[in-house]
Amino acid sequence: MIRRVLLGGLFGTLMMALVVPTALARVVEHRLENGLTVLVLVDPRAPVVTHQVWYRVGSMDEHSGITGVSHMLEHMMFKGSEQYPPGEFSRIVAALGGRENAFTGRDYTGYFQILGREHWETVMAMEAERMQGLRLVDDEFQPERRVVVEERRLTTEDRPNSLLFEQFQAAAFLNQPYGHPIIGWMTDIEAYRLEDLQDWYERWYAPNNAVVVVVGDVDPEAVIAAAERNFGSIPARALPVRKPREETPQRGERRVTLQAPAELPYLVLGWKAPSLSSLEDPADAYALIVAAGALDSGEASRFARGLVRGRELASSTSSRYSPFTRLDTLFTVAAVPTADTDMATLESALLQEIERLHEEPLDTAELQRVQARVIASEIFQRDSIRAQAFEIGMLQTIGLGWQVSDEYVERIRAVTAEDVQRVAREYLLPERLTVGILDPLPIEGGA
Repeated sequence: MIRRVLLGGLFGTLMMALVVPTALARVVEHRLENGLTVLVLVDPRAPVVTHQVWYRVGSMDEHSGITGVSHMLEHMMFKGSEQYPPGEFSRIVAALGGRENAFTGRDYTGYFQILGREHWETVMAMEAERMQGLRLVDDEFQPERRVVVEERRLTTEDRPNSLLFEQFQAAAFLNQPYGHPIIGWMTDIEAYRLEDLQDWYERWYAPNNAVVVVVGDVDPEAVIAAAERNFGSIPARALPVRKPREETPQRGERRVTLQAPAELPYLVLGWKAPSLSSLEDPADAYALIVAAGALDSGEASRFARGLVRGRELASSTSSRYSPFTRLDTLFTVAAVPTADTDMATLESALLQEIERLHEEPLDTAELQRVQARVIASEIFQRDSIRAQAFEIGMLQTIGLGWQVSDEYVERIRAVTAEDVQRVAREYLLPERLTVGILDPLPIEGGA
């Protein structure tokens, strides 16, 4: 979660993306004696650098009573350290002409800056200082907790679709930690103590639990030398042992209905699906990516042609699956019905498209089109140094290794129509399904 409020010529462009070589093969990796991993990627197209620090801790490491504590600590990392009083870190970055932010996910917490190439070591030194010298004081904690309470209201409780998705996730996962929200349940946020944050910081914020990523117009040897100077003296610490958090097998369809003031109903379906971390053979994950693309990836996709334009049952649709997680995840499809469509009809139509994946292999033209769009989306985002850094940092932090990014294009190319049909039959099954429905209530007072 971000701390502060992330056809003619088209087909030819997409096909060109199929043959664009990956740029991430130039990543330089170095490991300090204290366990810190440093990744450097040279991109000299502009005199700009992004510096990121990733910690291997996120909402998946939390338990009931302290949900959202990773996100709360992310906020407090900007509230002062031994060398920098509250707000000084951000003031220095701004004075250098840079931008900064932070994010919390299920599997990680990260901090980044984007600034001119001459200033990256300044922020590296600052990040090293707050890795070991954070000062947590009640005068800063109490108002910042109120900020997080308001953030939860704005991003979840006042957004019916987000509120539905939160309850949908909680219904889908009984004992796996992806079932609780990254921002935390409101009762937990209101009950945080300063000691909870101090304990979390001391448990997880250590060099042997961190990855530093630097991408841009830099010299890798200079970056590694600077990392040794700034982070090398920080001692490694014994990290908590993560116990297994595997989900109890699902033995039948689950449903959740949310009644909330809203303008439009909303439907989301999700099937338990593996991640790359849990698969012995990664082929299934890439086939599921292509399956999601076949359902919803542009105007020629099955949802767009069949449900939006064809039968006019949905005003919008989506299909999502990402295997880049530490634990098993969900393959989801969602839709907003048109005014003349009831939810039962829309749900039936979505399930019919899933059944088509079971019964009808993609033809050659459709498969190639979907592969082209999926690959193009990946290649185009690498035009940003921030996106490049985020990709390799995320993959390294969740334990897959940054090298997975170099395999992506070839893995997607290798998916066959039979692969898509096989994974649909294996994973997109009724007994693995969770259904979430937003049932709109009247909006009072014209709000």
